[in-house]
Amino acid sequence: MNLPFFIARRNLLKQKGNFSSFIIRIAIVATTLSVAVMIVALSVVGGFKASIREKLYAFEGHIHIHQYGLNTFQTASMPPVQEDRVLEKQIAAVPGVTHIAPFIKRAGILQFDGKMEGLMFKGVPENFHFSQGISFSGNKIDYSDTAYSKDIVLSRATADRLELKVGDMAQIYFLEEGSTFPRIRKVRLAGIFHTAMEEVDRANALCDIRLLRNISSWEEGDISAYQLSLADDKQSEKIADKILEEYLVSPLYSFTMEETYAHVFAWLKMMDVNASIILSIMAIVAIINLAVALVILIVEQARMVGVLKAQGMTVGQMRSVFLYYAGLIAGIGIFAGNVLALGLAWLQQETGFLKLSETSYYMTTVPFRVIWWHVLVTDLATLLLCIACMLLPTLYIRRIHPARVLQFK
Repeated sequence: MNLPFFIARRNLLKQKGNFSSFIIRIAIVATTLSVAVMIVALSVVGGFKASIREKLYAFEGHIHIHQYGLNTFQTASMPPVQEDRVLEKQIAAVPGVTHIAPFIKRAGILQFDGKMEGLMFKGVPENFHFSQGISFSGNKIDYSDTAYSKDIVLSRATADRLELKVGDMAQIYFLEEGSTFPRIRKVRLAGIFHTAMEEVDRANALCDIRLLRNISSWEEGDISAYQLSLADDKQSEKIADKILEEYLVSPLYSFTMEETYAHVFAWLKMMDVNASIILSIMAIVAIINLAVALVILIVEQARMVGVLKAQGMTVGQMRSVFLYYAGLIAGIGIFAGNVLALGLAWLQQETGFLKLSETSYYMTTVPFRVIWWHVLVTDLATLLLCIACMLLPTLYIRRIHPARVLQFK
């Protein structure tokens, strides 16, 4: 029998109706809230980062291949490169690559009913597809026209600003360098997408790649760049380097979205800093509460300590009794904290009752993404840290002398 554990468990269960039981309840509640806040913070930060990344990747892909020295925003002004079917097959066969599609970008002005909006038109082929990270309404671009499709797809924000509805006809003005008059094309709004990301929604529109090739007077097969989608975004840098080293020839270069949208990903990394601060504060709160509770228990049960010492129990065994106290209190608090946090996460996923401003946060509800190893590490770290930090308060046991405490009833 583990005598220190038996004594700790028995005494903990017998603490009813006195000051010690109140302190124990306070310590359990504090640990519960601390663990719950830590799990919720990790889940919300993880969900927020995953949602933003999914929205960005859904529209732009994970990797772009285009001429070196120009980023995605400058592909509209770069000279064309010839589409290479052999290169496409080689890249498509790279493990982790799920989709590759060429595209052309060109700036233009969309005009409807006296309202005008400057947009970056992205010409895509028929095999271009939206992922589930983007909401879509209306119809996709119809590529049945032998010349080029007159359909375009706008963001909901742009459509609302221009008061355009699906099926409405509008005009695009393409400005030519050195020309007095723009080139004009009539187009029809086929569908509307919505990412809630201002970087994507505000200035982007989709159209037939053949329309931009025609308006730019490019040859058949000329493109601005390739867009790649991956099975795992964490492999983007590794796959981009592999493609660059094994398949690309200058001036082509592979760029990850982390490089292209560095400001967005830097902002997402700041979320980890916020989560670390919250975790540190909650861990300190849990440790302080347990330490105070343990000191009070030791002081209140000094008579029991004296009796056990008089009967031959060593100081090390006595310390183990109170460390088991701390472990049991922390264990109960950790379990309750898990139930509270995971219950909140489940409720939010089912109902979405916690709302956000889409303008500020790019989403309408608080995203929860529970990663089980995060929960497990949080629980174990909290338990071990609390027990380790309880070693100092138990040193007080050495100062308790049986002769002094047993002389009082």
